[in-house]
Amino acid sequence: MSMPANRLERRQALQDDRRARYERMVEIRALENKVQDLFDEGLVHGTTHLCLGQEAVAVGVAAAARVSDTVTCTYRGHGVALALGLTPVDLLGEILGREAGSIGGIGGSMHLSEPDVGLLPTFAIVGAGIPVAAGAALTAQVRGTDDAALAVFGDGATNIGAFHEALNLASVWNLPVVFVCENNQYGEYSRIDLTTPVDDIAVRAQAYDLPSEVVDGQDPDNAAAAVAAALERARAGGGPTLVEMKTYRYAGHSRADTAPYRPEGEFERWYEKDPIVNYGRRLVDEGLLSGDELDAVKTLVDESIAAAVETVLSSPPPPLAAMFDNVLAP
Repeated sequence: MSMPANRLERRQALQDDRRARYERMVEIRALENKVQDLFDEGLVHGTTHLCLGQEAVAVGVAAAARVSDTVTCTYRGHGVALALGLTPVDLLGEILGREAGSIGGIGGSMHLSEPDVGLLPTFAIVGAGIPVAAGAALTAQVRGTDDAALAVFGDGATNIGAFHEALNLASVWNLPVVFVCENNQYGEYSRIDLTTPVDDIAVRAQAYDLPSEVVDGQDPDNAAAAVAAALERARAGGGPTLVEMKTYRYAGHSRADTAPYRPEGEFERWYEKDPIVNYGRRLVDEGLLSGDELDAVKTLVDESIAAAVETVLSSPPPPLAAMFDNVLAP
């Protein structure tokens, strides 16, 4: 058993190989845990936001999208970046501020990017990537390609103006864009029922005459199927779709947040829906993997991440002048 080494192979593996989807979710979980360890060791500057528990959404999006599509996501975007094809070295290089990172270590945890796999720079401002994805979709429309754009954002972003403005414009202009709401039940430290008057974010699509769907975001196959259907509609001229993925954030909002604001028993109920554990059991039940192979995946992933950490820590930080690189197109 081995894992794809380059970005395009990593991305393509998710399309048809459900075992690869499991491996990628395990990798995302393990890498996020390693990021927390590195932060505790003082090796991560600034802040960082983990997507523990949301791995199936990232893998579903990446399994459905083409490499030529464009994707925007949030500061909680490590999982999306890995699913789209970034390697652990690419990602850890950015998080640790080393030249080995995908953009030379100048992006950090919250500003990941890799044009080769369609990942536009991730956004630290809540909801800021939503209108950018609409703009990317407009680019595809004007150029006459059948590429599409995807915006991945949290439930908190649906309460700001950029969300409503982007959906409205995308509907009016019939843009080929898929809006993917990672509803992890929390906007920073506030539970959704304290900030949002509807149970399903998807109903907000009705105001803009958009199709929508509520999906189990703990299942990568369901997530991939929903996004694939929305992308097919977009490519065929059917315009935008809002897909709401019901998921959960196992970590707190950022670094040292232990999430004491959670209602009693909520975490435990969602942990029973762990996407990795349940998907692994399903693959075993279907005969696609054995119990020993599940263990082997974790061992392989842990070895890969340990090697990536070693590679990244041996890479130098970018020079100060690097902050001026890539400011203007050549």
